[in-house]
Amino acid sequence: MGYKKLLIVVFLVFVFTHRWAFAENTNGFLSVTGACNLEFPRDHAAHPGYRTEWWYYTGNLQSASGNRYGFQLTFFRRSIISEGAKKKWPQPASAWRTAQIYLAHAAITDLDGKQHLQAQRMGRGVPGMAGESRNTDIVHIFLKKWSIRMGPQFHQLKVISGEFSFDLNLTPVKPPVFHGQEGYSRKGSTLERASCYYSFTRLETKGQLTVSGKTLAVHGLSWMDHEFSTAPLEPGLVGWDWFSLQFSDKTELMIYLLRKNDGSLGSATSGTYIRSNGKTRHLLRNDFQVTVTGTWKSPNSKAVYPARWRLQVPQLAMDLIIIPNLENQEMKTVESTGMTYWEGSVSVRGFKKGSPITGHGYVELTGYAKAFDAL
Repeated sequence: MGYKKLLIVVFLVFVFTHRWAFAENTNGFLSVTGACNLEFPRDHAAHPGYRTEWWYYTGNLQSASGNRYGFQLTFFRRSIISEGAKKKWPQPASAWRTAQIYLAHAAITDLDGKQHLQAQRMGRGVPGMAGESRNTDIVHIFLKKWSIRMGPQFHQLKVISGEFSFDLNLTPVKPPVFHGQEGYSRKGSTLERASCYYSFTRLETKGQLTVSGKTLAVHGLSWMDHEFSTAPLEPGLVGWDWFSLQFSDKTELMIYLLRKNDGSLGSATSGTYIRSNGKTRHLLRNDFQVTVTGTWKSPNSKAVYPARWRLQVPQLAMDLIIIPNLENQEMKTVESTGMTYWEGSVSVRGFKKGSPITGHGYVELTGYAKAFDAL
C-alpha cells in the first residue's frame, strides 16, 4: 500500500482533532474522572488505556549572534482499539499488529528571517516506526527519526526534516506543575470531560538548530505539556485559545479559553499561575479577562485569527499585552491530523502590581479555519 493511501485509510479510521477533540465512542477506554495521582518517571510514558495523548514542547531561542527562533514539537498517540478489545486478538499477536497510531508536528519560526517552517510525521506503533521504550529512569517516545527522551533531570528533543532540524537539551528549573485539581483538569461540564494534565513551565534549553542550511548553537527557555484523556469535546464548543507565558520575574501563566459557537466561553475555561518558587494558583473562568485587540487573516486558509490580546488578572494585579512575533505561524497538517491551526511565538509586556514586566511564550488557536463541530 502506498504512503498516501495509508494516510487516507488511517484518517478514515479516526479523525484526530488536536488537543481536546475526541471521537464520541469511548466504550472500552478508561475515563479521567478524578485524581490522576501522577508520579515520575512513570507518567512521562504513554497511557494506552486512554484514547488520546500528547507530549508538547514549545520554546523561544536565540543564537550567539542574537538571531531569534521559536520552535514547536508535538507527539500525539491515538488508540484505535481499547485494551479490552486487544484481548480478542489471536495469540501470540504479531509485533506488527498494533492499536496505536503516532503523529507528530514540528515547526521552526525564524523571527528575523520572517519565515515559518513546518513538518509532520505519521506512523503505526510498530517496531522501528513509532512507539516508546523505557527503562527505570528514561522514557523514549519516537516516530521515525523524531524523538523525545525524558529523564529525571533532562528532556532531549530531536527532529530531522527537509527544511530544518534541531537537537535540544532541556533542563527543568522548576518541578512539574499539576493543572486543575492535582492534575485533574476539567474540560467540560461533566466529570469525565477532563484530562490528566501536567507541565514543565520553565526549561532551560541549549542545543543546535539547523535552518536555511546553517547550523547554529542556540539557547533559551522552553515549555512542556503532557495530557491524556478519553473524553469527547463537549457539544457546542468550536475550538480553544491556549496561552503559555514565561515572565521576566521567573513566574509563568497558562490559560485556555474554550470557545462556544455563540462566542461565549465554556465554564471549564481556566488556568494556572506559577510563582517563582514553583507553587501554583488555580484560576477559574472569572479570575481573568482576555480581550482581542487585533486580527490576522491567513492567505492560505482564509481563517481570521486573533493576533493581539490584552490579558488582565485582577487577583494578581496583572495587565498584559500579548503580541505575535510573526503573524503567519499557521500550521497546516492535512497529511497527519487533518487540522489547520495557529501555533506561534509571542512576546509579552505590561504591568504586575504596578511594576513593568516582560515575557515570551506561545499561543495556540484552534477552530478558526473550521469549527470542530463542523468536522
